[in-house]
Amino acid sequence: MTGPVPRDNAGNKVGQVDATVVPRFAGAPTFARLPRRDEVARADIAVVGIPFDAGVSYRPGARFGPGHIRESSRLLRPYNPAQDAMPFALAQVVDAGDLGVNPFDIAQAISQIEAGLDELTADGTKVVTLGGDHTIAYPILKSLHKKHGPIAVIHFDAHLDTWDTYFGAPLTHGTPFRRASEDGFLDLTGCLHVGIRGPLYSDTDLADDTKLGFQVLRATDADDLGIDGMIARMLARVGDRPVYVSIDVDVMDPAFTPGTGTPEAGGLSSREMLRLVRALDGVNLVGADIVEVAPAYDHAEITGIAAAHLAYELITVLARRIA
Repeated sequence: MTGPVPRDNAGNKVGQVDATVVPRFAGAPTFARLPRRDEVARADIAVVGIPFDAGVSYRPGARFGPGHIRESSRLLRPYNPAQDAMPFALAQVVDAGDLGVNPFDIAQAISQIEAGLDELTADGTKVVTLGGDHTIAYPILKSLHKKHGPIAVIHFDAHLDTWDTYFGAPLTHGTPFRRASEDGFLDLTGCLHVGIRGPLYSDTDLADDTKLGFQVLRATDADDLGIDGMIARMLARVGDRPVYVSIDVDVMDPAFTPGTGTPEAGGLSSREMLRLVRALDGVNLVGADIVEVAPAYDHAEITGIAAAHLAYELITVLARRIA
């Protein structure tokens, strides 16, 4: 039983399952209990999973992230008071399922992800991706670059992810933004890391990162600048450029996101992250991802719930712009 959902004149499903009729713990396990892509005539925004974690360097398990985030999204409701919007009414939002990619061959998986994004966005649909590890950001940016040219990236993470190689591998979850910068996908005047902290391999990591086009807002800037100050710097950096938002859940402290592959102490809170994402209202957002949710380490869906709410805020930002 899937329960009653709003339908258009052609009978297509257009909104969430009615939680007053079908309990939130029942029904089809789509993101926020939204219709599947094949149940609607068209989509403005699609949530898609990429269950891939062959690029991780420490804890594995992010391949199970998309399903975990969907399960954690059951409590999302149609009205978003923080942004005073009903995102699923402003735009047709769907769950496009998961891309099936090669779990053993990173190069082939990269090609499959790029092709999958090409197909999903061909008609102008905006995509919010649920990972998966951070390797997936590279092919997503490669796909979006074809449509938008150089893109400004707001990268929320504890780590720079602009390292060169790991055990000789050029594409891992620690290298996507170096490869994207080297290949010309990024607007080098508009990229920004937010939430960086923890030990580095060398002091040259930061110098190399600057050459690749990134400025840095550290996690400690939440203390020194306050969240309003961080927001002001973030918005000034990206301006009116096409913007891609990439959220590694380890940007938050392990108290808020224990279920991740490379946790670091001293991160942002989920409340702070939600404020930062809501501040993107009005930004020229062309796509987004939420990555590195590893359910095996996630007691009581703490990480999954944080990720689901961040996806909801990103969808609301996109929906308000579409409307």
